[in-house]
Amino acid sequence: MLGILFFATLIPSISTQETDETITYTQCTDGYEWDPIRQQCKDIDECGIMQEPCKGGMKCVNHYGGYLCLPRTAQILLNNGQEDTVISQNGGSQQSTGQNVYVERTNSAPDPARNLPSTVQLMQCASGYELNAQNMCQDIDECLTGTHNCRPDQVCTNMRGSFSCLCPRGYQKRGEQCIDIDECSVSSFCHHRCVNTLGSYYCQCNPGFQLASNNYTCVDLDECSTSSPCAQECYNMIGSYICQCSPGYELSRDRVNCEDIDECRTSSYLCQYQCVNEPGRFSCVCPEGYQLVGTRSCQDINECESNTHDCAEDAMCWNYYGGFRCYPANPCLDPYVRMSDNRCVCHVTNPLCRDQPYSIVYKYMSIRSNRAVPSDVFQVQATLIYSNTINTFRIKSGNENGDFYLRHTSGVSAMLVLIKPLTGPREYIVDLEMVTVNSLMNYRSSSILRLTIIVGPYPF
Repeated sequence: MLGILFFATLIPSISTQETDETITYTQCTDGYEWDPIRQQCKDIDECGIMQEPCKGGMKCVNHYGGYLCLPRTAQILLNNGQEDTVISQNGGSQQSTGQNVYVERTNSAPDPARNLPSTVQLMQCASGYELNAQNMCQDIDECLTGTHNCRPDQVCTNMRGSFSCLCPRGYQKRGEQCIDIDECSVSSFCHHRCVNTLGSYYCQCNPGFQLASNNYTCVDLDECSTSSPCAQECYNMIGSYICQCSPGYELSRDRVNCEDIDECRTSSYLCQYQCVNEPGRFSCVCPEGYQLVGTRSCQDINECESNTHDCAEDAMCWNYYGGFRCYPANPCLDPYVRMSDNRCVCHVTNPLCRDQPYSIVYKYMSIRSNRAVPSDVFQVQATLIYSNTINTFRIKSGNENGDFYLRHTSGVSAMLVLIKPLTGPREYIVDLEMVTVNSLMNYRSSSILRLTIIVGPYPF
């Protein structure tokens, strides 16, 4: 009981020591230490810093300026700024609010011998505190009541018994004003670029990068997957991208779109006949009478072999480069008699054959247009060779323009030579005559090889 009463008696003087403002000196009395932030003395918690301050099973109770060792069953109420309720040993209850220690004991039954009136001693509060309804000193929140003198650009922060005027985050106090802190000049907060703002800052990234989730690091922006900036093919690079085009296209001047390449204009050797440009590619076509072989070459269609001609049954189909022609199956004309498919003979027994060549052999050949010259075209040769005979060869007809020349290669053969380029389509009929003379037998005979030369319309 004495311990409790002694504790209550100390409260007024202790409260005054803790709450008085000390701004002109920094020396405190025993049990207190100077708080440079609050600019006042604050109580030292001996129970928290000393090892076993109380002996004999006693408990340590800190109070302003010192501490108490009390029995563990003693009634103690320590005010921490909130309303508390403590149950006494006799079942009584008590409440307290404020900043000072308040101790009161209530009995469950009054003592008849000591029926004294209950009196409450009024507290005297220090500056920054006010007395509440429970006769306790509680802190005045100057920031809440508006009794502070902080500037509009400052933030009021309540303190026990006082208040403090601080600058908002991102500002620093210079004199009486709050000045913005330029974080961008203080340190490298950002990966690429820092942009200062009033009270803060933010980070920006270079083109081709984007800000990561930490709002600091810059990571590559994959433009190809996010915006598809290219017309055809996009390849991402660190901080950028490049556009490419599919085969058959080329990048335009804007380096984004693709333009078709006209392959037919770049070269005249892509196709054997004609090049046709198409979007992204080209194709080759062949003229009538030809078919495409592979992708570029043209090959003559043999209509006679493929039976795609329109020759009559009594006619012979002859294929040439780029087409076909129909000739009589029996070329022999009176007074000649057909001896084989292409050989006609005029017998000497027929008076009409007296001044005619003994035989006419029909031959057909096809050559390409603009064939290189000079060029050997056809060889004529005697089929029967007799002793004491002389064979001579000449172009009898069909060479009015001097396109051919007959070169003797031996006593029994000669070669027809093309000496001028021929342009088709055109047909030439050249009669090559072989005259055979036997002076011993006074014998003279002639034979004609009627060569039909068909010049195709193209040089292939």
